[in-house]
Parts: sequence; structure tokens; C-alpha cells
Amino acid sequence: MQVEQDPAWHKSSLCDSSACLEVAVLGSEVLIRDSQQPQGVLRVTRQDWHAFAAGIVKGDFSFLD
Repeated sequence: MQVEQDPAWHKSSLCDSSACLEVAVLGSEVLIRDSQQPQGVLRVTRQDWHAFAAGIVKGDFSFLD
């Protein structure tokens, strides 16, 4: 996927040399990609990103343990 602008990608400081998620904000969207395969980009709205992050904080994804 071609991204129109060059977004500023960020990843956790806890990330080591293994694959990590990187995120960038571009306008009204949040872009998500795998640091090992940066050509694949998932685009979500800021609203969806905030809902996802809130779900993590609330423990909505505890089934993944």
C-alpha cells in the first residue's frame, strides 16, 4: 500500500529486535504496521484506535493470555 505522505512512525521503547507494531497518525487516521514488513499498512480511524486502546486497558482481550 502506498501512503500519500511520509508519516512519523513510532514503536514502543520496550520493543527489541523482534517484530513490533509501529503506529503513525496521518490526518484522521491511525496507521499500523509490522516493523518487519513495513509495506503492509492497516488504516483505522482515530475513534477506532481509541476504542481499541481503551479495550486493552479494560482487559477486554484477556482471552489472549
